[in-house]
Amino acid sequence: MKFGVIVFPGSNCDQDVYHVISEVLGKPVDYLWHGDTEVSGYDCLVLPGGFSYGDYLRSGAIARFAPIMPAVIDFANSGGLVLGICNGFQILLEAGLLPGAMRRNDCLQFRCQYTNLRVENDETPFTNLFKKGQVISIPIAHGEGNYYADEDTLKELEANKQIVFRYCDPSGEVTKEANPNGSVGNIAGIINRQGNVLGMMPHPERCAEVILGGTAGRELFASIVEWWERRK
Repeated sequence: MKFGVIVFPGSNCDQDVYHVISEVLGKPVDYLWHGDTEVSGYDCLVLPGGFSYGDYLRSGAIARFAPIMPAVIDFANSGGLVLGICNGFQILLEAGLLPGAMRRNDCLQFRCQYTNLRVENDETPFTNLFKKGQVISIPIAHGEGNYYADEDTLKELEANKQIVFRYCDPSGEVTKEANPNGSVGNIAGIINRQGNVLGMMPHPERCAEVILGGTAGRELFASIVEWWERRK
């Protein structure tokens, strides 16, 4: 299985993701520049966190028009696996690959902390090594992670099991106090209807080794490999 990590001007988590894939999982991975126009030969594309194009206008709004994005959209629409982390999630929203939008954190602060997430769907390529209802700890680092969708979209997300992660307390209760940014429904990650594009605000690449304080993030990346190898 081969991964591609897309680098935009302002990406700052690309090397972390590359390290986890190459050194922790031991899988082949390449960097793909935002100016590239071809993504053939890859099985999973990762849009990492950071501040693409300085997050001018709004997060992800300019990156959505990067030369590589038409190829990413075609890849996703053809069933290719795409993971958007933090700014990558914002880009996927702007590109229309996922429903909804991001707003500034309701606290108007940049939040950098560990959060508890409840796994809502363990039947995706990204979560098959977790259990539904399992509580995992993954850090966030964002100022615009306040996910919003209208009522009809939220109903669709619920009905189609597209909500993958919710912010919760250590016991798994979804509470206002456990929500670090004001996201509607405590939503921390969603998947597209086809199940091959995941966007999440927390950073799994920052908790993929024991030395970093946890390995929940490794399980997410390992789930991708497990799913792909089963399919092959």
